[in-house]
Amino acid sequence: MPLNRRTFLGTSAAVGAGAAMAGGSAVPAAAHGHGHGHGHGRPPKRYSFTVMGTTDLHGNVFNWDYFTDKEFDDKEHNDVGLAKISTLVEQVRREKGRGNTLLIDAGDTIQGTQLSYYYAKVDPITARRGPVHPMAQAMNAIGYDAAALGNHEFNYGIPVLRKFEEQCDFPLLGANALDAKSLRPAFAPYVIKRMRTPFGRDVRVAVLGLTNPGVAIWDKANVSGKMVFPGLEEQAAKFVPRLRSMGADVVIVSAHSGTSGTSSYGDQVPHVENAAALVAEQVPGIDAILVGHAHLEIPEYFVENERTGKKVVLSEPLKWGQRLTLFDFDLVWERGRWVVEGAGSRVLNSNTVAEDPKITGLLADEHRKVVAYVNQVIGTSSAAMSTAEAAWKDEPIIDLINVVQTETVKAALAGGAYASLPVLSQASCFSRTARIPEGDVTIRDAAGLYPFENTLEARVLTGAQVREYLEFSARYYVRTAAGVPVDTSKLTNAENIPDYNYDAVSGLTYEIDIAKPNGSRIVNLSFEGKPIDPAAEFVLAVNNYRASGGGNFPHVAGAKQVWANSEEIRNTIISWVRAKGSVDAAQFASVDWRLTRDGSPVF
Repeated sequence: MPLNRRTFLGTSAAVGAGAAMAGGSAVPAAAHGHGHGHGHGRPPKRYSFTVMGTTDLHGNVFNWDYFTDKEFDDKEHNDVGLAKISTLVEQVRREKGRGNTLLIDAGDTIQGTQLSYYYAKVDPITARRGPVHPMAQAMNAIGYDAAALGNHEFNYGIPVLRKFEEQCDFPLLGANALDAKSLRPAFAPYVIKRMRTPFGRDVRVAVLGLTNPGVAIWDKANVSGKMVFPGLEEQAAKFVPRLRSMGADVVIVSAHSGTSGTSSYGDQVPHVENAAALVAEQVPGIDAILVGHAHLEIPEYFVENERTGKKVVLSEPLKWGQRLTLFDFDLVWERGRWVVEGAGSRVLNSNTVAEDPKITGLLADEHRKVVAYVNQVIGTSSAAMSTAEAAWKDEPIIDLINVVQTETVKAALAGGAYASLPVLSQASCFSRTARIPEGDVTIRDAAGLYPFENTLEARVLTGAQVREYLEFSARYYVRTAAGVPVDTSKLTNAENIPDYNYDAVSGLTYEIDIAKPNGSRIVNLSFEGKPIDPAAEFVLAVNNYRASGGGNFPHVAGAKQVWANSEEIRNTIISWVRAKGSVDAAQFASVDWRLTRDGSPVF
């Protein structure tokens, strides 16, 4: 059934400023005359084109896992990387005709692998006569038309992002990333591309880019006082009518924001984190939304606009270049303009094709450098450790993160006003495949414990607040009655809580009774062998994501910050192993927490 199209002419005809920033060929609407099309028994003019989309590439060019030092693989046998995406893109362009396709991205491009880390920190693109970022090289070679900004674009600070932007042959879009002083867009809000049709009448396709308001929290240190991030809905409502009034026939939104309508940061910012479906529902005049941020696969999802009744198609391709979304648009010439008659989407799987040798060849040197870097030996370990069971047991490998964080914070606070307070530490099982081998330990082994660029902070909490923090964390376990068999594959991630939002806290002892309801699971919470004093003060060594409200844990975001550091926690771990020379789990491993049911240990 053809979709109904109501056109919305905006009140704002501010073509000039917006068009100048867009970096595309934005033009005012031209009057094409009337009556071409259905009259005189001629068949109507029709044109179809395809917009390809990726998202959450997270620094993946090669189908390679720098932490395992081999080809990427998972239990579904997905593949990753832009080299695979390039092959799919070329196939689609051959099939549809290159001029009938566009290629866009929905953000989180320059953070996530050791390849992207290396060119931000080890051999930074910001250095004088520095290198060109591998993601810019690959995306330029593939021929991207636009990319939205993701929240992780801000992880390395604005200078790295600006340098990356300068190195890209396509605009980085962020209509809701505003300069904090002028409140004008700090990046191009949109781009307008022209598609040539056989009828001499171009189709104008507008791509509006929106980023995640959570940047204001997650990268506060990098953006505070420099940029502000209003909600996606309000900025879309401002720009979509403007794009229509400038003559856009098709409006596509590239949104670094999931579809669920939820937020992980509570009420700390008044905007929704995962707002893509709300944008489709509330803002008239959008044809399609490329969704990012949530790391989910959504081949095709329709949302009805509440004002027009028109269906908007949404699609989210799986992260890291595992999928490529294809939006197919069918247009008809009606009353002197192009109208979208139908739109749908699907995804292609990158594990069905080989890597494009053009891309792997282009970046072979960069890849080799990074492989050599991550394989540097920094120390030895007396025993093998792994995170395979760390999601439900207190494992030595998580204790390693906590001992490094605790020692770092204690050293930082020594001799100061907070030196006498006991230091607790939180850590998550970020990856269930991280391991420290017996024998030589390399940078990649240590870095594999901490795949995120988080930095370390110290915050003061009371005993009562620590208990509430632990109760909040314990929601991660599925309630399981005493006596019922426990299946570890179904025990965790209750309410879709990701592994990185479950914290184990060291420096205390406690039990989590999974037979009890949420809010009353923490049992026998003790400090130095005695029940914890609700009024006692503790320093919590905590990552900046959690400290700034990520995961919406209670108390920590509002707690007094007594120290903060700009070095990534994984580098602190690497430096600690280097300085010690050897890792001996016997010196720091202890079982401080366990899962129980009615007082009986689960494991």
